[in-house]
Amino acid sequence: MLSKYQQFFTGRPTVTIARDLLGRQLTYAGPRGVVGGWIVETEAYLGEADSGSHAFGGRRTGYTAALYGNPGDIYLYQIRGHYCFDVVVQPAGVPQGILIRGLEPAHQPEVMAANRHQRGRLISNGPAKLVEALGIHSRALDGQPMETSPLQVQLQPRNIPREIITTARVGLNPTGKDSAAPQRFYVAGNPFVSGLRKRELDLEGRGWLPS
Repeated sequence: MLSKYQQFFTGRPTVTIARDLLGRQLTYAGPRGVVGGWIVETEAYLGEADSGSHAFGGRRTGYTAALYGNPGDIYLYQIRGHYCFDVVVQPAGVPQGILIRGLEPAHQPEVMAANRHQRGRLISNGPAKLVEALGIHSRALDGQPMETSPLQVQLQPRNIPREIITTARVGLNPTGKDSAAPQRFYVAGNPFVSGLRKRELDLEGRGWLPS
């Protein structure tokens, strides 16, 4: 029997869950206390049939084993020396995941800035940046149920995006059959979305509806 928390991460299309994660909080209870913020950018990866997925073509290794776990599990992986974080979604054995790509700092932003040795947008406007900002520097949490892990998506409270933009995912091999699939979602105008130009930024409201 899945818990209500786990049920959030299954029973709906992965792209729907990826959109629904926008405006929810990602927190990490680390050695310097709780840090984290609002999720502002996500990408959906649809498993064995998705050329952008680590499980494409049924690929399954010890490294990617967490992707085949239960909904709400953590998939922490390393790319070019940096760590990135996916939430595992869908039933166990179905290797779909959602990459958290951008985070607006809300809990101890000064600690997150110190972790990154950066200020402003550069603290967490990218998948590896936000993991470093949280203070995570290993794969120790890989495969853990997020419900009982120090790294968690908090389902409440939630900020509501004024507008959600849908685009192709970032950094995929352009020859892949799914490289142009519209599976990236972000809060329009939020400064912590990766790759936004200055003229696109909403520095006052940061893309959220008034609470």
